[in-house]
Amino acid sequence: MPVLKPLSGNPEAPKQYNQPSRKGKKAWRKNVDVTEVEQGLDELNAQIIKGGVIAEKTSEELFAIDVKPDTEITKKLPKQLKKPLKADEILAQRSAVPAVSLKKRPASETSGKVTDGVLPSKRLRATYVTQKELSRLKRVADGHHTTTVEVVDATFDAWADPEEEQKKKQQAAETFNFLPKVEKPKAPKTLTQQPISLAATGKQLPAVPKPKGDKSYNPAFTDYSERYQEELRKAEEAERKRLEELEKERLKAEAAAKSRAEAEAAEKRAELSEWEDDSAWEGAESDAEGLANKKKRPERKTQAQRNKIKRRKAEEQRLKHEAAIKKREAEAARVKQIAKELAEKERQLALQKAESNNVEEDDASLEEDDDVELRRRQLGKFKLPEKDLELVLPDELQDSLRLLKPEGNLLKDRYRNMLLRGKVEARRHIPFKKQAKTKVTEKWTFKDFNLA
Repeated sequence: MPVLKPLSGNPEAPKQYNQPSRKGKKAWRKNVDVTEVEQGLDELNAQIIKGGVIAEKTSEELFAIDVKPDTEITKKLPKQLKKPLKADEILAQRSAVPAVSLKKRPASETSGKVTDGVLPSKRLRATYVTQKELSRLKRVADGHHTTTVEVVDATFDAWADPEEEQKKKQQAAETFNFLPKVEKPKAPKTLTQQPISLAATGKQLPAVPKPKGDKSYNPAFTDYSERYQEELRKAEEAERKRLEELEKERLKAEAAAKSRAEAEAAEKRAELSEWEDDSAWEGAESDAEGLANKKKRPERKTQAQRNKIKRRKAEEQRLKHEAAIKKREAEAARVKQIAKELAEKERQLALQKAESNNVEEDDASLEEDDDVELRRRQLGKFKLPEKDLELVLPDELQDSLRLLKPEGNLLKDRYRNMLLRGKVEARRHIPFKKQAKTKVTEKWTFKDFNLA
């Protein structure tokens, strides 16, 4: 039977503790710190004892103005207060180099004579030993050598059997055959080759071509009009070529349809009148045989005819030879004139080449990507992408640069420039990445079936 015990703890109900009131004067005056006030009063009493409160006195009572000169300064610094000469002032204004002092210099300590101011050269003492060398010699004397020879076992045995060495290598290779062989990365051959420019001339294009005046957002009227007319001409030429291609395709389709219809009509005629064609073919064959029989065969030439032909050929050869000799003699007679003409021609070619080089150098920085004539064979399977038209129409021109909409794309320009310079090959633009096809299915933990 369990033992019953009384309840532990205070049996009374919980309540707050009785606290004295904090609103009385004794409560808030009890622990007030008045040390600062006491220190201030003590300091004020000390000032009153010494002659009065400093804050209440005027400036004349606290400070005094010295109007008499100090005679001690003239005694201490007589040279500094001396007035300089007028000549020194003039020289100081005109030249930054100080004048040569007339003060006599003391004699040299080594020679005892007045020298020219050039210091004598120092000679190294052969018997002098540096502190570093002395410490090294002491360590060597104590047996502490800085460099020691380490004895290492030889890995190559000159007297070993080569077959055994080969077997050891094979065993080591078989032991670690699961490890992949370390292959050093090889640089591609094209890394050392120069890129092939897509320009027809083959010259290297600048990485960042210098734009022309018509590329500006605020171009001159003449530059803008010339560029506008040029782009208009290009657009008209492209449209004309497109229409010509469409016309060619239409004519080609019409010709194919016409030939197809003619072939079908010919087949129908052949099926309807097969026997007539056979009879006509037999008649044509008989006519052809009669013509072949009537043709005259060539007769055999006589000896006189052969001799006549031979004489005629010999005469033609002789006349041809004489004409060549006359021409050679005429050319030999005017050798000097030919030499002058050749020299003049070479000079003209050299001038033209120099002018073309100068023009190319001048235009290299001004040449735009769209003005470059491309080569026929390009890199890769895809053609070079066309450059976007960076031109604002006349009705879109703005009188403020803040309202002007920027044209072009720097990223596309850099990519096309790299294609032109042959750094990379043209690729097909893929706007979206190909996503993996997913098939949504519903799994069943059980199936509905009937036993009937």
